[in-house]
Amino acid sequence: MSTTHFIRGPAYGMSAEVKNKLAQKYDPQKEHELRQWIEELTGKRIGENFMESLKDGAILCDLINKLQPGSVRKVNESTQNWHQLENIGNFIKAITKYGVRPHDIFEANDLFENTNHTQVQSTLIALASMAKTKGIKVNMGVKYAEKHQRKFLPEKLKEGRNIIGLQMGTNKFASQQGMTAYGTRRHLYDPKLGTDQPLDQATISLQMGTNKGASQAGMTAPGTKRQIFEPALGMEHCDTQNISLQMGSNKGASQQGMTVYGLPRQVYDSKYCLTPNYAMIGEDEGQYNHSHHNFYNSE
Repeated sequence: MSTTHFIRGPAYGMSAEVKNKLAQKYDPQKEHELRQWIEELTGKRIGENFMESLKDGAILCDLINKLQPGSVRKVNESTQNWHQLENIGNFIKAITKYGVRPHDIFEANDLFENTNHTQVQSTLIALASMAKTKGIKVNMGVKYAEKHQRKFLPEKLKEGRNIIGLQMGTNKFASQQGMTAYGTRRHLYDPKLGTDQPLDQATISLQMGTNKGASQAGMTAPGTKRQIFEPALGMEHCDTQNISLQMGSNKGASQQGMTVYGLPRQVYDSKYCLTPNYAMIGEDEGQYNHSHHNFYNSE
């Protein structure tokens, strides 16, 4: 089986755009540093095409065996595709046990089918960083932070429940210094603009109103109407101290003519009543002398 069987054809559309963006992230300077590190550690020379030289997986297996002896027991030197893929798979398993994080590791097709050389480069840099963390002298990568695990007694953990963490804020050193009275304005002072610095922050501005000089002069009694006077229209002044008769009046009020509660009310009208020609109750027939007024009982 030939190697060309595993080579994919050209990509189009969205696949081509993604492949181009990944290729743009590839760093030639990092490739040069990786080449020097691998050649010095393994003692093998890498060809001009860096990724093509790593495709068989033999150099990668030698690299991890130098970092962790015995990681890959058998390295296939065959040119068969499945032997080369087996070498790459053994390398991936070995660096996973070595401590490289899974999200930093490339897939076999990223290298063997030339789909994502950027991820392969990132994996080798992460391997160099892990080697540096374990004390191996490496001129590239970063040293990972060591884990410092602390253990606290249960009594200490219970005490911490009664303390509010600083992530929730603190009220220490709190004061009311610089605060103004309620209702006073806040003066925004900027020396760059040349504005005057405030002298008094305890006085309410007149823009907010004032009660100085306030009086009830000119106010009328409750219930009286408000006279709108305009000299230009020839309007006359009105008495604003007396309640208008349109609102009713209690002047001259008396109880004259009112009857006891329950008694009938006499309604008199001379047009509808006749003059009686008989004596009223309690009068003699010879003595009654009534005027031409008649009475009508509402009952």
